[in-house]
Amino acid sequence: MDPKLLDILVCPVTKTTLFYDKKSQELISTAAKLAYPVRDGIPIMLADEARELSSDEVETYRAKKS
Repeated sequence: MDPKLLDILVCPVTKTTLFYDKKSQELISTAAKLAYPVRDGIPIMLADEARELSSDEVETYRAKKS
């Protein structure tokens, strides 16, 4: 994922910054508790394509961001 692209992308639901999880190929919005898929290097920024995060996942990603 291009770091410049990541700098300008925000969650379409909450308009907050995203965290890129390279291992799962997802852009994470802890505010919306959603994970947006990245397919073939292209972020799919549609709420209905996103996966809901569990409470444990949200806490894990929040810890990684800080």
